[in-house]
Amino acid sequence: MQESTITSRGQTTLPSAVRRALGLKPGDRLRYVLLDDGEVRLMPTRPVTELAGMLHQPGRAPVTLEEMERAIAEGAQDAPG
Repeated sequence: MQESTITSRGQTTLPSAVRRALGLKPGDRLRYVLLDDGEVRLMPTRPVTELAGMLHQPGRAPVTLEEMERAIAEGAQDAPG
C-alpha cells in the first residue's frame, strides 16, 4: 500500500509507484473523483489531441456518417420507452 503525507498547505507527493501506474510525468494533471463510499479515485486528465486514433481498428474501413446515423436511428427504435 502506498502512502504520502499532506503538508500544512494541503500538498502531497505521489509515490513513484503511483505515478508509474498512472503513467504520469511532470506537468500532467489529475482529476479527483469523489465516490459515494468516501473513497477518491485519481484519474489522469488527457488533452483531447490524445484521443485521435483511439478507436482505430487496423484492417477495418472507417464508418461513414450515413452508417452512423442509421445505427443511431436503429438504436433509438430498440430503446425502451
